[in-house]
Amino acid sequence: MLEITRIMVTGAAGQLGSTVVARLSRRYEVVSFTRSQLDIADEPAVLERVTAVAPDAIVNCAAYNDVDRAEDAPLDAIAGNALGVLALSRAASASSTLLIHYGTDYVFDGAIDRPYEESDPPRPLSVYGSSKLLGEWFALEAPSIYVLRVESLFGGHPAKSSIDKIVAGIEHGQPVRVFADRTVTPSYVADVTAATAALLERQPPFGVYHCVNSGVTTWQGVAVEAARLLNKDADIIPVSSDSVTRRARRPRYCALSNRKLADAGIAMPAWQDALARYVALSRD
Repeated sequence: MLEITRIMVTGAAGQLGSTVVARLSRRYEVVSFTRSQLDIADEPAVLERVTAVAPDAIVNCAAYNDVDRAEDAPLDAIAGNALGVLALSRAASASSTLLIHYGTDYVFDGAIDRPYEESDPPRPLSVYGSSKLLGEWFALEAPSIYVLRVESLFGGHPAKSSIDKIVAGIEHGQPVRVFADRTVTPSYVADVTAATAALLERQPPFGVYHCVNSGVTTWQGVAVEAARLLNKDADIIPVSSDSVTRRARRPRYCALSNRKLADAGIAMPAWQDALARYVALSRD
């Protein structure tokens, strides 16, 4: 088992990164970098920072997340989601450092009707999904690596995800349009970071894990539950995926199974429980 005392976090200003820094700082010495402080696609700069910090683990929260824009800016997506990960993987390999990297459900095409397992073959539909898959492959070149696929992240700061917007819209009495035919397994950033901390402590076998809350729902299901938790008579407008034109294709069924993570001793709370905690926190 690797001894972990100092951790380097990249992408520290994002929704996930800021939460990771706050959580891991409770136990470890954390050295964090925002995108403006370190562009992970700059391989010499990455190697220089990793050498200077000498971390025992690197947690990469940096990513290019504009799914639609990636269709017209593929090089930007590849730089942020693949080449940057390659730079981190090489630096981690050279220094025998544990690497944790976050993936996405968008590596799948949504053509099945049960939650995806880690062993299911990826078939991305978009440039974004392809760039994230390439990043996974590069990450897995490191000898000590956890790739954590997350989905529909919500919570944290800045709160700008789809679920964040759904909850805010219901809270303020606004009509909320939600997909009735997109099946998801949401990921609460607090639970993802708790699982990340548990992985650092337990260090189960390296590889790919699905790090999502338990249970399967739709965006409409999320909205209905949020309205119940908020005790609001919400104007929820269900729409179909086919009725909305977007630049990038998205998987319609993108639920992920977290059974492998549970088998490693890290059980993820139900998405309803996660949403309840998020709503309670947002109302404080």
